[in-house]
Amino acid sequence: MRLGNINGLRFKQLKLVILAFFILFLLWKWEKGTYYDSGVLQPDPLVLTHPGNSKFVDQHTSSEEDFPSEDILTQSVVKVEKQLTGAPPPLSMVGYSVDVADENEVPPPEKKECNYRNGKWVSDNRRPLYSGFGCKQWLSESWSCRLTQRKDFAYEKFRWQPETCEMPEFEASEFLRRMQDKTIAYVGDSLGRQMFQSMMCMVTGGKQRPDVEDVGAEYGFVLAPGAKRPDGWAYRFPSTNTTILYHWSSTLCDLEPLNPSDRATSYAMHLDRPPAFLKNNLHRFHVLILNTGHHWNRGKLKANRWEMYLGGAPNNNRNIAVIWKAKNFTVHSVIKWLDAQLPDHPQLKVFYRSISPRHFFNGDWNTGGRCDNTNPLAKGSGIHLNHSEDTDAEGAVRGTKIKLLDVTALSRLRDEGHISRYSIKATPGVQDCLHWCLPGVPDTWNEILAAQL
Repeated sequence: MRLGNINGLRFKQLKLVILAFFILFLLWKWEKGTYYDSGVLQPDPLVLTHPGNSKFVDQHTSSEEDFPSEDILTQSVVKVEKQLTGAPPPLSMVGYSVDVADENEVPPPEKKECNYRNGKWVSDNRRPLYSGFGCKQWLSESWSCRLTQRKDFAYEKFRWQPETCEMPEFEASEFLRRMQDKTIAYVGDSLGRQMFQSMMCMVTGGKQRPDVEDVGAEYGFVLAPGAKRPDGWAYRFPSTNTTILYHWSSTLCDLEPLNPSDRATSYAMHLDRPPAFLKNNLHRFHVLILNTGHHWNRGKLKANRWEMYLGGAPNNNRNIAVIWKAKNFTVHSVIKWLDAQLPDHPQLKVFYRSISPRHFFNGDWNTGGRCDNTNPLAKGSGIHLNHSEDTDAEGAVRGTKIKLLDVTALSRLRDEGHISRYSIKATPGVQDCLHWCLPGVPDTWNEILAAQL
C-alpha cells in the first residue's frame, strides 16, 4: 500500500514536470512569433487627433502654441510603429500610453527654478538693447539721459548674470511671438511707468513704429480736464495682436472722490479695495506687473488730498494709520484679492515687483541729497541672499500664486544709473536719485520678467 502511494506521488510529479516543459515551449514559440496571428489581437492604428480636426474644440486652447504640427505628429506615429514591429501585441490598447524608454535609463533630474535674485553684473558691449536717442516715440525726455548734459554712459553696458542659470537674451520678435494675442499690464507708480516705457523701447528696438496702434481709449486712458497726463497708455502691435499698457496707481488701492463735482475734492483712499481699473479689466490681462512704495509718505497723502478709508468709512484703526503699516495692509489686501481671482482667470500670470531702491547720499531729495557717482559697481558687482531685501513684498506673496519679481538688491548696486543732476528741467540743488536713466537698470527688470514668462 505504501509502495502504491509512492508510485502515485512520483507520477504526479512527472506530470507537473512535463506540464512545465510544455508551458516553457509555448512561451518560447510565442517569443519567436510562431503563434502571432496578424488577424488576432491586432492593435488599432495609432491615431493622434489634432484639436483642429476634432468636432469638439476647446475654444480656450491655442492649437498653434500648445500642439505640434501634423508633420511632427506623423513622425511620432511612425517612430512608435517601428518600435512595435516584431513585438507581441498587447492584450489591450484602450486607455494606455507606453513609455518606450530603456528600463535602466536614469530619468533626467528635475529642472530647478532659476533664482534671479542672486548673481552679478557683468560688462557687455552688446548693450544697450536700444538707443536712448532713438526711442523718442515711447521714452519720456526726462528719462533719456542721452538727451541731457551727461557725458558718461558706462552704466548702459551691463547685464545681469544669475548665479545658478543662464538668463536668455531678450529678442524682441521672439518675445512678441510668445505674447501673441496677449495683454501685458503694468500697474503702479512712476517706477512702474519706467518699466513700461523700457519694455516699449525693448520690443521696438528703440525704433519708430508707425504701425503700432494707440488703443488707450479702449481702457479709458483719456486726458482729463486740467490733468498733465492721462491715467495710462496702451499700445497694440498688429502683427501679433500684443497689447502693452500702463495704468497709474501709485498706492494700489482704490481712490474715490468724496465730492465728484468739486475739482478740489479730497479722495477716499480705500486700503482694503483694489483699484477699480483692476476689477474692471482683469479678465483682459494675461500678464500683470504691480508695484508700489515711494508714494507712501505723509507729504504725498497731503499733497494729493488722500484720506485713509477702511470698510467704506474713514479709518479709525490707529495701528493701520501708521504709513508703513497702511502700505503693507494695502499690498497684502490687493495680493490676497488677486490670488482669489486666479482660479477664474487661468490665463493670468501676476508679478509683484519689489521696491526700487533710492540712492540719496548726504541728504534727501529736498535737502541736498546727491547721487552723482559715475563709477559703475563702486559698491560691488554681485549679491547672494537667502531672502529678498524687500521683506514686506516677500511676505505679501508668500503662500499665494503671485510671483515676486525681486529687483531690490541687484538694483541697489547701481547707484550710478540714476537721473542724478542731469535732468532736462533740472532744479538747482535737487538731484533725482529715485528714477533711472533709460536705457538702464529697468531693462534688466523686464529681462527677468520675460525669462519667467
